[in-house]
Amino acid sequence: MTRAILIDDEPLAREVVKEYLEEYPQIEVVAECNDGFEGVKAVSQHQPDLIFLDIQMPKITGFEMLELLDSRPAVIFTSAFDEYAIKAFETHAIDYLLKPFNKTRFKQAVDKWMEQRNLTEARQQVQALLENTAPTPVFNERIVVKDRNTIKIIPALDVQYLEAYDDYVKIHTADGTFLKNKTMTFFENTLDDKQFVRIHRSFIVQVPQITGLVPYEKDSYKLLLKNGSSLPVSKTGYAKLKQLLQM
Repeated sequence: MTRAILIDDEPLAREVVKEYLEEYPQIEVVAECNDGFEGVKAVSQHQPDLIFLDIQMPKITGFEMLELLDSRPAVIFTSAFDEYAIKAFETHAIDYLLKPFNKTRFKQAVDKWMEQRNLTEARQQVQALLENTAPTPVFNERIVVKDRNTIKIIPALDVQYLEAYDDYVKIHTADGTFLKNKTMTFFENTLDDKQFVRIHRSFIVQVPQITGLVPYEKDSYKLLLKNGSSLPVSKTGYAKLKQLLQM
């Protein structure tokens, strides 16, 4: 039996999906969720094969929810906002159903997933979607992380700097540090480039946190921050700083 979870803040939308799934007795709906917080818990508990996921929901978006999952199932997106669709198809998402969708269109999506039941491939497609699609059409104004069993929303302006940390990125704030399973390139592309600057392959800094730039050894520099941190600056980072700070 295939396990599925419906994650959508609109009860009527979930009812439509459940009705259409009656054509697939081999698919069992093991949970319904009103928001991404519930979705994270349900996916962890039930380990579904497939989720039907809305994007714009209260608290956290569908994209942000996916970022918090330790193990990602296959995903069919359901959304009333078509601005996400092109990017989703460009990155080979399982499918993207634009509300309101009919039974024929729904069947196409589910049949497509059933044909490719290679979950490894499905998860790789979702990962590509997450790396190449920002949760909103503009720069991210927040970062969502899972701190033990708590989901924390960090406003971008609370971030002092970001640091590469093995397969994670360490987010430094006044409230402490948090780990996010993302790449530095992802943050470089999705944070406001007028507010954040990559000074080194291992560091991205919020510009208002900068207090000084001092020479360090031959032809190299250290960047000083308000919190007392001293970070290395690469040649490329120095060029970016000169342009950004009009040095």
